[in-house]
Amino acid sequence: MVNWGIIGSGNVTEVKSGPAFNKVSGSRIVAVMRRNLSKAEDYARRHQIPKFYGDADELILDPEVTAVYVATPPYMHAEYAIRAMQAGKPVYVEKPMALNYAECKKMLKVSNETGMPLFVAYYRRTLPAFLKVKELIDAGEIGQPRTVEIRLIREARERNLPAEEMSWHVNPAIAGAGHFFDLASHQFDYLDFLFGPVAEVKGIAVNMAGLYPAEDTVSGTFTFENGVVGTGAWNFDAPKAAVTDTITITGEKGLITIPTFLHTEVVMQNREGTHKYRFQNPENIQHLLIEQVVSAIEKGTSCVSTGETAARTNAVLDEMVRNYYGKTIRDQGRIKGSCRINL
Repeated sequence: MVNWGIIGSGNVTEVKSGPAFNKVSGSRIVAVMRRNLSKAEDYARRHQIPKFYGDADELILDPEVTAVYVATPPYMHAEYAIRAMQAGKPVYVEKPMALNYAECKKMLKVSNETGMPLFVAYYRRTLPAFLKVKELIDAGEIGQPRTVEIRLIREARERNLPAEEMSWHVNPAIAGAGHFFDLASHQFDYLDFLFGPVAEVKGIAVNMAGLYPAEDTVSGTFTFENGVVGTGAWNFDAPKAAVTDTITITGEKGLITIPTFLHTEVVMQNREGTHKYRFQNPENIQHLLIEQVVSAIEKGTSCVSTGETAARTNAVLDEMVRNYYGKTIRDQGRIKGSCRINL
């Protein structure tokens, strides 16, 4: 039995992840921690969790806790994950894996030193629609993939909001960057799942609207080690009519289009015509990945989303916004003066 302790109990844990830990066979939540003790107690009561803490170390050192789920904002991912692994406990951490690639490398180093496995919540690697796209590509339904194009255009949720009411997702000190890190991380991780590591990347990030400190518009190009060429555009200050959510993969014999966040249809067009596929996600969207994580901890089976794969995504994200942030904490421990990704 894997006895989970959850550090952080924000919105992502209410439905997307938290309940799944008690639904998966061989898994249960035994403790939750939040710095606001009354909120930790409320979460524990509502989710029938026997223990609650206001201090992370108390949870990590609880002998009943055998694995730790870090569900805080990114700026605390590395610190809590490292403490847990050093205490001899496997870790499942929210995405993006850390504030920057330098922190990811520290987490991987500790994982290797302690022998504690490290998993990251890139659950699209397990969802039916995204697996269907991989199946179609692997079966040669669109021939050899040539290019991939990402377009994510959204309205500004922050317009007319006072700074104190804005989400931490647009505070680079907490999130690593802006909405780009939160959302594009899913997209780059999924493309890593399809095509393998990115070899080269070049990005431009700017702040057009001036609503918050983080970038709000990003554009870039990237090339995978297998030769697939990619382009991407992200805009978080667009009119409603421009809202877009697509990943388009073009091969020598056809193309596939899939949304990242809308959970609508997968559309494939090839020589046989147009094919549409619709899928139902699990009630708790991380359920299928958590099943893999629990099995990996208990039985040593493989898991599709690990610290190694997730760190590659952080490296790409860092390069995409490098021009905007310059030489900040993001640059510590990374390749300087080069756009080639070396993990």
